[in-house]
Amino acid sequence: MKSWPSVHINSMDKTHLTIAPLSLYNTATQSVEKLEWKNLYRMYVCGITPYDATHLGHAATYLTFDLIHRFLEFAGSQVRFVENITDIDDPLFERAKRDGVNWHELATSQIELFRSDMVDLHVIPPDHYIGVIESMDLIIAAISELVAQGSTYYLDGDLYFRVGMDPQFRKRSHISDELAYEYFLTRGGDPDRVGKENPFDALVWKAQREGEPSWESPFGIGRPGWHIECSAIALHYLRPDAGDDFAIDIQGGGSDLVFPHHDMSAAQGFVGTKQNFAEFYVHAGMIGLNGEKMSKSLGNLVFVSTLIHEGADPMAIRLALMGHHYRSDHMWSSDELLRSTQLFDRLRENLSRIEVAPTVPVIQKIISAISQDLDTVAAISALTQWCDDCEEGISGGSPGELSRALDDLLGLAF
Repeated sequence: MKSWPSVHINSMDKTHLTIAPLSLYNTATQSVEKLEWKNLYRMYVCGITPYDATHLGHAATYLTFDLIHRFLEFAGSQVRFVENITDIDDPLFERAKRDGVNWHELATSQIELFRSDMVDLHVIPPDHYIGVIESMDLIIAAISELVAQGSTYYLDGDLYFRVGMDPQFRKRSHISDELAYEYFLTRGGDPDRVGKENPFDALVWKAQREGEPSWESPFGIGRPGWHIECSAIALHYLRPDAGDDFAIDIQGGGSDLVFPHHDMSAAQGFVGTKQNFAEFYVHAGMIGLNGEKMSKSLGNLVFVSTLIHEGADPMAIRLALMGHHYRSDHMWSSDELLRSTQLFDRLRENLSRIEVAPTVPVIQKIISAISQDLDTVAAISALTQWCDDCEEGISGGSPGELSRALDDLLGLAF
């Protein structure tokens, strides 16, 4: 699967800047922790299921990990970044059937739309943008390893993974039995299926069903389960070092993936490799509209492409989404876009001045804010104050220097 075009990263002089280590909230430890300094970070972000792309909830998630990517590279590290596409999934088939279209054609069209939206939003592309279909051989190999470990069993032709094989199962997600059951039931699981050894055991290979695509495998004709797809793709393309305590540095996605998806992907990765899956589990909050979470099932979606078609500047959309802390849930309103458009216009106007307020202090404030668990609210506050200073006639800064820093750190291109 091809990614989208690369994003230019400036090579600005950083010798006069202090770059603190990046701290992030780790869902697994439920605390803000500093990332250990490394030359190379491995980051895996769960991608879209391509039947409705790209709504603002998607955009907010991918901007979150773009900020992480940008900061780590700004600090001088390399980021090996992989993102998947769940191009085989029940919701995709259901949507295609509802709309009377071919499921593969629907997926292809939505993947292309997503690529276009990421370009518009100035998101750095992954090194590998990988679909399930093209990964079938490596997913089958990962399942075969689980079988060899004795961690699977058959139920009416379907192959299940024993979650109890991972002693850390549910210690990463920290949720109650009641919530675990509810989330598993409503997020693709089948806790009530008769015959399962454990209600939370996860499907890793689903036997062929009428009307669904299927593949030959040692486990019969069928298709993979959701969680094994991500662990297999992440471990293959991020190329972990066997001697490290953790296979990858960052596993990321929306907060709706904490359980079951990320917990079960990590469990399967651990059992298959005997290596802890991720050191940091980072999750973006949910965006709502009219009092409810923005979701495909509810149909209350605001699409990036629609906003752009209606005349919104993609950078104003990006700025609006950064107006809330990435971990917070919030309700979207058109007023947010209006305010961010006004601020972006102010920034553009002030950056076009010959004389501007001092820029090193505001760049330093942005670096400090982002280093502290991606505090974009503080970064935007510093930019607003800088605009105020410029408009009051304060001078001594370099507009080009700030423009390059805003592009590098916040992805705001002028």
